[in-house]
Amino acid sequence: MHGIVPPYLLERLTRHGDEAVSTCAARTLTVDGALRTKRSLAAPTTWPRAAMTAPGPQRTISDAQNTTALPGSTVRREGDPATGDTAVDEAYDALGATWTMLFDAFGRDSLDGAGRPLLATVHYGDRYDNAFWDGERMVFGDGDGEVFRSFTSAIDIVGHELGHGLIQSTVDLVYQGQPGALNESMADVIGSLVKQHQLGQTAEQADWLIGAGVFTDQVQGVALRSMKAPGTAYDDDVLGRDPQPGHMDDYVETTSDNGGVHINSGIPNRAFHLAATGIGGHAWDGAGRVWMDVLERRLVAADAEFATFAAATITAAEERFGSGSAEHRAVADAWQQVGVTARAASAEAPAPAEDETVRVERSGGILGRVHVAEVPESELPEPERERLESLVETVAASDEPERAVPDAYTWRIEISQRIDITVGERELPDEVLALLRDILQRGERASRVSLEQGGEPADGRAS
Repeated sequence: MHGIVPPYLLERLTRHGDEAVSTCAARTLTVDGALRTKRSLAAPTTWPRAAMTAPGPQRTISDAQNTTALPGSTVRREGDPATGDTAVDEAYDALGATWTMLFDAFGRDSLDGAGRPLLATVHYGDRYDNAFWDGERMVFGDGDGEVFRSFTSAIDIVGHELGHGLIQSTVDLVYQGQPGALNESMADVIGSLVKQHQLGQTAEQADWLIGAGVFTDQVQGVALRSMKAPGTAYDDDVLGRDPQPGHMDDYVETTSDNGGVHINSGIPNRAFHLAATGIGGHAWDGAGRVWMDVLERRLVAADAEFATFAAATITAAEERFGSGSAEHRAVADAWQQVGVTARAASAEAPAPAEDETVRVERSGGILGRVHVAEVPESELPEPERERLESLVETVAASDEPERAVPDAYTWRIEISQRIDITVGERELPDEVLALLRDILQRGERASRVSLEQGGEPADGRAS
């Protein structure tokens, strides 16, 4: 079950001074917990295939009549006139707006790309403070009236919850830890795109708020979340301050809320906002198209973490818009700005030397002598350079600490400023050890020639 209101916010409301509000919040948490348990025990959902018709939304709205029985009584089907029930008609319109955005922007016919019917239930529970996707349908509470308004009142909330259905039909990101935060973030992306598409807004014109208007006037806040500035959506005496981070430096390690899926989603949310505004124009044409490519082409696995997802979007941007394009650069820069990927080296950084030097040093033994040699890397045949690189990668990847052996020989290998490793002789494969000895001999021969011509030994050391 994917609820729009995170449990940490509902838990704060259970301590509200108004008994009616605290009771509603506690009841919502109880219902949510029961739904999660039911959902975890249920068999995987098999969506019915839509009848072969021309592309278009197929909506059915039901009314739970303030009970928790699903789906409730059908009150409006596709093509029916408005009912006069605000929640019913808002849900119907928002489902249609979501279908339209997916089809117009991405050519996707409904959540599964094959015309899946869109189902929703309104008036769920007694002043229920949430809205959720249960794997099959959208479910909306009416809110308590003191803190929350009806959850059909914000079109991006509807888009968000349907976004979970789209994710379910593609990558199906695991709802735990970083994959779960990506799941929440991608749903926010869909929700925001639905609102922007309906309003005809560019990325620069959008407010990038999720759930704007769902709070009553009694709350000091503008929305549930801000994709532009995570951590600034609300700051209220009762609700506390929006805890979302916008950078990996502030990533929240927690066991609650499925490992912080609603909190840490602020980081990829901000990355999307930065990419979208960096590209400019309509967000669904730029960053939105890239993020959808990752889902629709299944460029990541269900357990993808932030760095994996970031790499996939960068690749998708390059493939769709071209290497070095404005879109490609904007996506890469966005993930760097939120600390998920390392910042690329500056273009003004000095270029590496054309010919790097390989320095080999052997020390140890009973006498404790040190043998040093240096040779230009270009003098090593290609197979030998490859074996040397392989050694470095093997040593760097090893997680086991090397056990020191008294009087054993130790080799130190340096390649300019790029590589510097030390490894015991007994850890080296025979072919690599032979290569290092050969390099040492070459360097010592060069040192002897230099001494004969009046020079000094390599590195100022005796060989």
